[in-house]
Amino acid sequence: MAKLPEPLKTNNHKNGKNGKKGPIRGIMVQMQFDFQKLIWLGVVILMMLSLVELWYSGKNAGKEIVLSQALVDVKDGKVQKIDVYSERMVLIYKDGQELVTRKEGNESLTEILDRAKIDPTMVGYEIKDQTLGQLVAAVLPSIIGTGVVLLVLLYMFRQARGAQDSLFSFGQSRAKLFDKGKPSVKFVDVAGVDEAKKELEEVVDFLKNPAKYKAVGARTPKGALLVGPSGVGKTLLAKAVAGEANVPFYSMAGSEFMEMLVGVGSARVRDLFATAKKTAPSIIFIDEIDAIGRQRGYGIMGGHDEREQTLNQILVEMDGFTPNDNVVVLAATNRGDLLDPALLRPGRFDRRVVVDMPDIEGRRAILSIYAKNKPFTPEVNWEAVAKRTVGFSGADLENMLNEAAITAAREDKRLIEMKDIEEAATKVKLGPQKKRLQSEEDRKMTAYHEMGHAIVSWAQPGMDPVHRISIVSRGMTLGHTLIPPAADRVHETKKRLISQIAMMLGGRAAEELVFSEMTTGAANDIDKATEVARGMVVEYGMSELGPVNYGPRQDMVEWGKAFYEPAQVSQDMQAKIDAEVKRFVDEGYETAVKLLKKYRKKLDEVSIRLLEIENMDGEEFIKIMNS
Repeated sequence: MAKLPEPLKTNNHKNGKNGKKGPIRGIMVQMQFDFQKLIWLGVVILMMLSLVELWYSGKNAGKEIVLSQALVDVKDGKVQKIDVYSERMVLIYKDGQELVTRKEGNESLTEILDRAKIDPTMVGYEIKDQTLGQLVAAVLPSIIGTGVVLLVLLYMFRQARGAQDSLFSFGQSRAKLFDKGKPSVKFVDVAGVDEAKKELEEVVDFLKNPAKYKAVGARTPKGALLVGPSGVGKTLLAKAVAGEANVPFYSMAGSEFMEMLVGVGSARVRDLFATAKKTAPSIIFIDEIDAIGRQRGYGIMGGHDEREQTLNQILVEMDGFTPNDNVVVLAATNRGDLLDPALLRPGRFDRRVVVDMPDIEGRRAILSIYAKNKPFTPEVNWEAVAKRTVGFSGADLENMLNEAAITAAREDKRLIEMKDIEEAATKVKLGPQKKRLQSEEDRKMTAYHEMGHAIVSWAQPGMDPVHRISIVSRGMTLGHTLIPPAADRVHETKKRLISQIAMMLGGRAAEELVFSEMTTGAANDIDKATEVARGMVVEYGMSELGPVNYGPRQDMVEWGKAFYEPAQVSQDMQAKIDAEVKRFVDEGYETAVKLLKKYRKKLDEVSIRLLEIENMDGEEFIKIMNS
């Protein structure tokens, strides 16, 4: 598989160039970070000041005694010296002991000694200077504490203001701007959708060379709508346009326009188009546009709900009174049938580009892209892989080769083999293998059931060849019979549809023929056979009731869902329709029973062989049937 390009680097269009933060936003982020640092710095300073206060408040020597006891000790001549720290006094005794006592702050030591009738010369004393300590311990903590509180309040105010700014910024679009000059996907990286790619190449050329088209009176298309099933490459095509155009490319999903606040969607549309016009020529890509572009007029709230207002604003921006030159709108959806007709008219989406499942040539080209930079054995037959993968989308093919590489790596292989690709293809469509405990009787029933499908298909002319039969459980099934189309088909004939009904009922016919019993394993087969038969009667006009469509009609779209009204048929006609459906199913079942009785010995032979090997490829099956 070709190594997928690195994801396109994106940034909001309101940021600086090349995805970097703009200078204003960078300063705001830095300021917010500085406020947080200041708060923590204030807390640290308060802790340090508390330690300074302890240091300047004097020595904390010994235990504390009452002042009267201290005066008694001084009078008895036990105290050698007194150190005075404001209201604290440290008594240093002749024996080296130090005790602490306290006095009133407005009294001096000499006043206390005189009142106690003690001669001041009996003891030495020293007044310690605490002017600086008191200033630091008392004044600065108050100042710093007040500053910390102010910083906290300022930080909370900024947070509240940021939330308010975010509230009012809802109306700004959140489109991602793909960097010019740094394309990661080009048109050469897209395969299997050649017609769609050609249409978009013209759009890119319009933007690159507008003078060439203006010279002949052509105008730039206003928009191109990519319609197709999931996984076929619609978004990849849009990325290729971004890589090739070399103009500003704004990408936004349809759901990103919507918020809980009324008017936000239309405001974002205005902001998106205003930004695109400033940088014209430019491209706007709206992915999953059906989220906002569904048909109007049938919602419970009429034409005034938020989604419809957003759609109305898109319609005005694409083709209103305000000129919108050199801004091309690309959109992608897999539900084109639900879009509003006003959105699809010329002047808005001028081009409707259908991106369908790739044909065999497209699958071969897609495989060649995704197979690059992956080691494969020379025995890998890419032509067979392309034929094997009928109905696979581009995403399925990429996933298949990735699963094959994972399988090879799990088994410590250096090269990816054909059997790894086959296992991956089966895993993508049916799921991984499951180890289920089954009795021998269950395995035998499953083997005959799957061989019933295979033999009925093989015995009918015009049917596709059997590719693989297995009784290994996958997903919700106990076994499977793979009969992929041998070629891409556009039409199905009545004869082939009847043969398909017989093939689908071959499993039930084999169960009844061999075991004289019916199992629940045929439920899905019966459902599909009935669906084909009903389609033949009510939609395709292939029954005796004639070419009349008795199927449901899509009448309206409400809240993004299609509502189908049953066809207005009488009870009498409905009974006839049911009878015709039953006739097709009964005829198919009778055909299956008849063919299995004819090849009963072969049914036993291939079923016994399948029980032994569990997985049988189409070549071995055909060889046994032809022997």
